[in-house]
Amino acid sequence: MKTKNYLSLFACLLALTCLATVGCKKKPIGVTPLPNSAMGSGSIPDVPPGGIIPGGDGSGSTNGGNNGNGNSGFPAGPGHAGWAEDRATFAAETVYFKYDSSAIESTEKGKLEKVAAFLKSNITAALRVEGNCDERGTEEYNRALGERRALAIREYLINSGIAADAVDTVSFGEDKPAVQGHNEAAWKKNRRGEFVVLTAPK
Repeated sequence: MKTKNYLSLFACLLALTCLATVGCKKKPIGVTPLPNSAMGSGSIPDVPPGGIIPGGDGSGSTNGGNNGNGNSGFPAGPGHAGWAEDRATFAAETVYFKYDSSAIESTEKGKLEKVAAFLKSNITAALRVEGNCDERGTEEYNRALGERRALAIREYLINSGIAADAVDTVSFGEDKPAVQGHNEAAWKKNRRGEFVVLTAPK
């Protein structure tokens, strides 16, 4: 009888502990919602991993198609691994985003037009778009938001006439801040998409 009472007491305590753990879990302050939530923002709010247009990420794209200008200049395989990287050409064309958004602002579209014009004139070049975020939000959310930003830029370029297999994307989330700091002055510089021009090995 005593053993039975102890077992009942133990079962009750276990149930109360589980309820307390679930019930007392507080929502973190200042954490942005996960993708697909009602609070998601941007003109392309819920781009799934892999992108709207197939082949968006450098690890999964097949670049064996025509580049849109009559030349099939891209090798088959994942992304443009081993291609020479040039970050200087479009350093001044970094695209900036509003907080928690992947929408491309009208003030940034001129930068994308310049990038598109370059790619149309350099048909053997490719491009990597790197999506970045500020430090606010969870690591998981910022990785997804960085991807949405990169994919939004990629889609804009493709809609401007750039071949899908010429543009790879990658998200660094909050891992590569352009500016150190914990205020809006730093954050607005870190919510960005950067360009890397890729050139095939000779």
